[in-house]
This record gives sequence, structure tokens and C-alpha cells, in this order.
Amino acid sequence: MQSIFTPTQIANKLNVSTTTLRRYEEQGLIPDVPRTAGSHRSYTLVHFQAFSTIRSLLKGYDIPVVYDVMRRIKNIDITDALWLVNHQLYLTQEEKQRVEEILGMIRNADFSQYRNIKLIQPLTIGKAAEIAGVNTSAIRHWEQEGLISSERDEGNGYRIFTMSELRKILVISSLRKTIYYTENLKDLLNDLETHHFTTIDRSFQLALEKLNDKLIVQLKGIVELMKYIDYIKVD
Repeated sequence: MQSIFTPTQIANKLNVSTTTLRRYEEQGLIPDVPRTAGSHRSYTLVHFQAFSTIRSLLKGYDIPVVYDVMRRIKNIDITDALWLVNHQLYLTQEEKQRVEEILGMIRNADFSQYRNIKLIQPLTIGKAAEIAGVNTSAIRHWEQEGLISSERDEGNGYRIFTMSELRKILVISSLRKTIYYTENLKDLLNDLETHHFTTIDRSFQLALEKLNDKLIVQLKGIVELMKYIDYIKVD
């Protein structure tokens, strides 16, 4: 492979625009770029691998995470960057375990316990959020969308949720990344209420397949990341 690249050459190889490459550079995601006598960017192999790494990581990780990892590596905080990526893999595994456990609860029609927590109603919004592993703002949003409903504590007026609503919250928290339309979620929640679990089961299987695909993409990103780190160390 050639050792010097123009922005257009790299953009064509990675199927992105030169504007995208400049944005990554301006965000401090790649090593400093040397210039020619005419002040044109002169990318090297390490820059090409940096751009390749960014594009690969973005397929499996959120933008803020990718940017943080690349900035850390630019600052030679390589170990910290790797631990950050490792944490993202852990979150993916944790999400898979949550989906599998809730699927098991649905199949057994047993919502008395979740993750060694005995489920007792009524639940405050804070407790419901803690059990489901989401922010309270997410639960408020789902209520605004008509997916769930709450009652009010007679003593303090705070939201409280019944066990039936907690079941819905657990299902939504597991499927929200694979089912994008509110109406589809409403249909599934109706099936949950009427104990028609076939469609819900298929939806959870789809969620698990998506997580399997996500893991593969994340690991491919790590392959490119390790190549980039090797370039950094040699440089």
C-alpha cells in the first residue's frame, strides 16, 4: 500500500466525504497531519488506519464513545482507551443477559422476581427505573407515549406503578433498540396483557439476534483498533 495519501484518496477508499475526514481531524480524533509546501494535507499510513478505525468502531459503538477512545489514543492513553472499549462489551453482554432473563420470565409467566430482586408493588418511578436499568426520564417518556400508565400515591402524589405496568417497562427496556415504532410496541404490550406470548417471544429472539450481530461488529472494530494501536506504538 502507498505511504502518502491525499484526502480524496482516503475518502474514496473509505466511501466517505473529505468533509467527514476534516471533521474527524478537527475533533482531535487522529494524529496531527503534516502539510505539503503548498499547505495541503498529507496523510500517512497511520492516518489511514486511524480513519479506518473510526469508521469501523462507529458501526458498533455510540459516537461519544468512539470519539473518546480515539482522543485517548491520540494522547497515548492507550490502556484507558482499551478499558473503555472493554466496558462497552460488558454493557452489550449485560443487555443480552437482561433480554434472556426477561424472555424466561415471559415464557414461565412468572414476574415475581427479577435479577434476584423480589418484585413487590406498588413501585415508585425510581425503583421501577432501577429494576429496568433505565433513567426515570425514559419511563416518563413511555408514559407520555401511552405505552404505560401510572397511578398517584395518595400521600405524596408521586407516580407509582403496579406489577402489570412494571412488566411492560421491563419489556420496553429490552426491546426499545430493536422495535422502533410506538404502535408496534403497543401491540406487543397488548399481547403481554392478554398472555399471547408468541409474538413477544419472536420479538425477544430478534433482539437477541441483533445483539449477536452487534457483538460481531464491535469485535471487528476492535481488530481495526488494535491495528491502529500498533501503528501508534511503531510511530
